Amino acid sequence: MRSVLFASATLLAFAAFMILQSSTAGAVVCARGVYRAGCAGPRGAVVVRKPVAACRWVWVGGVKVRRCY
Repeated sequence: MRSVLFASATLLAFAAFMILQSSTAGAVVCARGVYRAGCAGPRGAVVVRKPVAACRWVWVGGVKVRRCY
């Protein structure tokens, strides 16, 4: 009986320690999406758009212009 009481008190103390322990967010989490990438850290989040890859040269009014879509 005494060993069961000691084991339950130990388990209760460990559970209380894990609940009351605070942790800080120190890691940076990044994810890549189809159109943009986003990172979230301890000071906020950032969204970065991927560069446009489809560019063509077209003539507009007699002038050669680069158009990116």
